[in-house]
Amino acid sequence: MSSLSVAPSPDRRYDLDWIRVGAFLLLILYHVGMFYVPWDWHVKSGHEVEALEPIMQLTNPWRLTLLFLVSGAATRFLADSLARDGRVGAGRLAGSRTLRLLPPLLFAMFVIVPPQSYYEIVEAIGHLAPQADAYHNAFTADFWVRYATASGAWCDADGCLITPTWNHMWFVAYLLVYSLILAALLAISAGRLRALGGPLERSLKGWGLLIWPIVFLAAIRWGLAYRFEITHDLVNDWYNHSLSFSAFLFGFLTARSEALRQGFIRLRWPALILALAAWAAWAGYAWEYRADDAMPADALRRAMRVVYAADQWAFIAAVLGFGAKHLNHGGPVLRYLTVGVFPFYIVHQTVIVVVGHHLAPLGLPLAAEAGLLIAATLAACFLTYEVARRLGWAGLLLGVRPQAANRPPRAA
Repeated sequence: MSSLSVAPSPDRRYDLDWIRVGAFLLLILYHVGMFYVPWDWHVKSGHEVEALEPIMQLTNPWRLTLLFLVSGAATRFLADSLARDGRVGAGRLAGSRTLRLLPPLLFAMFVIVPPQSYYEIVEAIGHLAPQADAYHNAFTADFWVRYATASGAWCDADGCLITPTWNHMWFVAYLLVYSLILAALLAISAGRLRALGGPLERSLKGWGLLIWPIVFLAAIRWGLAYRFEITHDLVNDWYNHSLSFSAFLFGFLTARSEALRQGFIRLRWPALILALAAWAAWAGYAWEYRADDAMPADALRRAMRVVYAADQWAFIAAVLGFGAKHLNHGGPVLRYLTVGVFPFYIVHQTVIVVVGHHLAPLGLPLAAEAGLLIAATLAACFLTYEVARRLGWAGLLLGVRPQAANRPPRAA
């Protein structure tokens, strides 16, 4: 049956659940790619695959923005479910999000993430100082204590490794902060905040749903991106905040809009065509000027900011449109993965770093090495989830609420 003939559930959007699952799984593959692409990362394979760069650019501009948008929509459904007697329940929302996000963030920073920093230091030992045994030396002795107390002094010519750190868990840290800001706004004036959804919906009628977000994204890229490099450090990340919090708030305000859902469906093919064209232009530009000393003309750089914005939103609009058209159904697989992708996300990058570091010296063919790395990462993700769902309240440390798999999932 066509998804257009079935009204979406008032309590959840299965299409957004599927999109969230897909985006997280795509992120796992992206981080596997970071092991091979020439860009800087924690550890690197002996197989450097420069041709992988355009493929990585296929999702690089929009995957996390999409996740923030979907998380904002999920937060809307959560907030509505916590409302009582017509009151918005801002305090309950803040408490729920804190309980859901803060324990795994802290656990990851002090247990899950440290191996990433450790092996990054091990692979950089040759730059710091020559050592006969990279695993037993002054630079990594008493590693965890030095990591946790920010006393490592792990520095080279490019700067110092700051610890403790959240690495890939920056997304969770930002999501927690955005959720608390949203709860505060709801406490101050829930009616006015939610009333913004109406004007937003009207302004995005027809082609406006494709055009105006691109204009907004281009404007913040023109005004902020060149001044504020993305740092993931929370306090000096203003371009990233303007992008990510806007997407989160957009998701919150429009989650229940059937008009916008239908608009995404109508525009899904034009959005996809524009997205592929913008990706081809952006990937070609990034490839042409990939060298560290490459200096594109200023006019070209400005034009590519608009292309980048078109790439961002057109892909998001296409994903939302095709998702709304074809993914409006639940089932046991979705229930399992909707809960599971959060622990997947928590552990996946550490597994990639640790397994990748130990695979690289074996000198395996690229296909064998990458296949083993992907298989080991997925196996560890599923194992982590299966363990976490059996830990009761301790499962919160790995992103699973007690008995979460036995009831409809909430926002993650």
